This record gives sequence, structure tokens and C-alpha cells, in this order.
Amino acid sequence: MSSENVIQKEKTSPKLAFGYGIGEVGQQLSWYMINNYLTIFYTDIVGLSASAISLIMLIARVWDAVNDPIMGNIADKTNTRWGKFRPYLMFAPPFLAIFNLLTFTVWPVQGAMKVVLCLVCYIGTGMVYTVLGTAHAAIVNVIAIDSQVRMNLSTARGIGSGVISIVLSAVVMPMILYFGHSDVATGQGYFWTAVVLSLVMIPCFLIEAVICKETYTDKLHGAHTQATQKSAGFISNLKELAKNDQLLRVVISTLFGAICVTARMSLLTYYIIYVVGNYMVISLVFTTMTAAQLIGTFLIPFATKTFGKRNYMLILSALMIAGFIGIFFFGASSTPLLMVLSFMCGLCNSSGALSYGMVSDCIEYGAWKLGMRQEGLAASFLTLAVKCSTAICGVAGVQCLALVGYVPNAEQTASAITGINFVVNIIPAICGVLSVLPLFGYKLTEKRVAEIREDLEKRGE
Repeated sequence: MSSENVIQKEKTSPKLAFGYGIGEVGQQLSWYMINNYLTIFYTDIVGLSASAISLIMLIARVWDAVNDPIMGNIADKTNTRWGKFRPYLMFAPPFLAIFNLLTFTVWPVQGAMKVVLCLVCYIGTGMVYTVLGTAHAAIVNVIAIDSQVRMNLSTARGIGSGVISIVLSAVVMPMILYFGHSDVATGQGYFWTAVVLSLVMIPCFLIEAVICKETYTDKLHGAHTQATQKSAGFISNLKELAKNDQLLRVVISTLFGAICVTARMSLLTYYIIYVVGNYMVISLVFTTMTAAQLIGTFLIPFATKTFGKRNYMLILSALMIAGFIGIFFFGASSTPLLMVLSFMCGLCNSSGALSYGMVSDCIEYGAWKLGMRQEGLAASFLTLAVKCSTAICGVAGVQCLALVGYVPNAEQTASAITGINFVVNIIPAICGVLSVLPLFGYKLTEKRVAEIREDLEKRGE
């Protein structure tokens, strides 16, 4: 049977799309607090210095550089009656919930012990998140086989992210204030908000595991492929993956793109509090951006069919960069204009779903070129890029704020306010420019991927 006939027959199942999307809801329930509030929790609640936060982020990411690929390799070698990736979605969520709570705990210690406890909790959270993140990202490649169907499922993932982000952006800060019984954020507020989000997170992953059956695992991982991957060592698999030049381009682009987005999202609260000067605008801006992201995600299937994945990524990146620059010059002068520009930036945040669709194509390319299918390892590199961006932003972000004269819980000087504006908007814009450069060598058009899939079908892969 030709690849063309297989592709014609495979349709995007609404049930499967829902299951994959609800898994993303679980992932965002875990990572939202860390991505958007951990830095300010460390500085303003725990009382860590910029250098201590930088050290925590640096050590955690050095460990991730080892841990993430190892987890990806383990997932690739996993073979159970539930499949390769579903077991991790079934059994890991409670452990992630525990570490989420520990991360947002204010420990009654001082000095080096405080730093050590924060480091251990953050690394633990990152390790369990890697287990779930790798399985969640990789499973799309064995529940569907057609490139466009996988892109549609990644779109469903983006929709799940957008919907829950809208909810979280609207309710998290009010929850923190409510549970803290104060009009300013407190440690108690952060902790109990983490408790609620973690309790909701667990069933989301379980629903994904139940619905997302690994339909194509046996087809794509035949006896020969399984034997080859089990006999190959970790280092050998890394060397083979490094030969996938198209995947490396996507990972590098994702790294800078994630820095671009994560830097703004993690520091945006500083901009609104100290540059705009209004706590109440926080929820408004975050809600506007996440609503726009959801709209942008809905446009992805149409836009990728019209422009192609790479070209649409370039279009979104250009719009985002323009939005950052506009906010730098005009955002603080007009709240309505800030909302309009934030909407434009949020629309472009939907590009994250494109990265996962492109990685799926790169996995097909790797199987065709190298004869090895490494969904777990490839997915782990993408999650590593995202987590590295979080660490880089955590390290560089607080250091940049300190350099421009930011003082926690104090009235900022005029120069510090200008510096915060520059750090939150212009530096991410520069990273956005860097993120598009690797994509000019990306060659996996939709036509090329279809040809690769057809050739793999002929080879029985």
C-alpha cells in the first residue's frame, strides 16, 4: 500500500485531539507557575539574591543537559504492554505534583541551606517534568502517521495550552492573593495555589494516557528497529541524532525562540508593576495574550497548508519582533495600545505548536536518512531547549534586572524603569531575530515529507 493511500485514509480523530490536548493542559498546570512566577517568588518571597538564583538555574540546566537526553533514550528503549510512552503518563504525575508543592514552599531556614533546598526542589521538579514532557511530546509520533494529522494534533495541543493559559492568566494572581489573605503576594498564597493546580493536573495526564493509544508503535518500530535501538548505546544514539541536521536546526531555533518568549513571560510582571505601574493590569495583559495565542493556534492548520510550517513560523516571528519593539516605545503610555500590541505578541506565541509539528517531520527524516526512529530522544532535545531557555532567562533575567538598578519591593529610579523596559522587550526581540536564522536552511517542505513517508512505506518502516 502506498504512502499516498495511507495518508488519504488517516483523518484527525476529535477524540484523539481532545486526549492529546488535555495532556497539554496537565503540562501547563505544572509549568505555568514555574515559568511565570518562580523568579519573582524567589526574589520577593524567598528573598534569594540574583547570584543565588543564577546559581540554581545554572546547576539545574547543567543537570538537564545530561538528564533530558538520557530520559529520551530510556523512552525510546521502553517496550511495555501499554506502549513506549503511555506508562510515563500513567505513573509519573503524582510525583510531579509533590515536587511542584515543594518548589513553592518557603522553608524556615536561612543562608546556604535555603539555596540548597530551593535547588533540590527545582531540580526534582525538572526531572519529573522531563519524564512527562518527553512522553507527551513523543507520543504524537506513534498515535498518528500522517504529517498533517500530527500537525493537527500538535494544534490541539496548542489549543489546550491556550485555553488553560487563558484560565490561569485570569485566576492565578487572584488565587495567590486570595489564599494569602492579602492584597500583595505571599508565600502562603503561592503554596496553596500550587496545591490546587497540582490536584487538577494529575487527572489530565491520566485522561491522555487512556485516550491516546499507541496505534502505530508496532508498525513504526518493527523487530529490526527495536533490535537496532536496544543494541545501540546512549552515546551512539546521540551521535546518530546529531546527524539529523534538520532536527538540529529546529532545536536551535526553538532554543532562541523559547528564550524570546520565556524571557518576556517570566519578566513581564516586572514590566507591568514597575513600568506600567498597575498591579491590576497583570491579569488583563496575560489574559489578552493567551486569548490571542488560542486564536493563533486555531489558525495553524489553515496557515500551514497555505504557507508551509517554516514560512508561517517566519511570518509569526516577524510580527512578534515588531510587537516587542512597539511595546518598548509606546506600551507604558496607553493601556489600550498595550492591549493591542500584547494581542499581536500573543497571536505569535502559537508558534510553539509549529515546533512540535516540525520535529515530527524531522523524526521521519531521521528514520529515512539514518535508519533509526528516535521519538523520545528527539522530543527530549526539544524539551531540553525549552528548559534551557527557562534557565537562561532565570539566570540572565535577574542579572539584567540587577544591572539596570532594579531593587525588590522598592520604588524604582527613572533609569531602572527604562532598563526594565529594555530587558523585557528589546532583548527578547533580539533573541527573536536569532531564532529565525537556522530556519533558512530548513528543507522539509510538506511535499518532501510526503515523499519521505512514501519511501519509508516501501521499505516497510
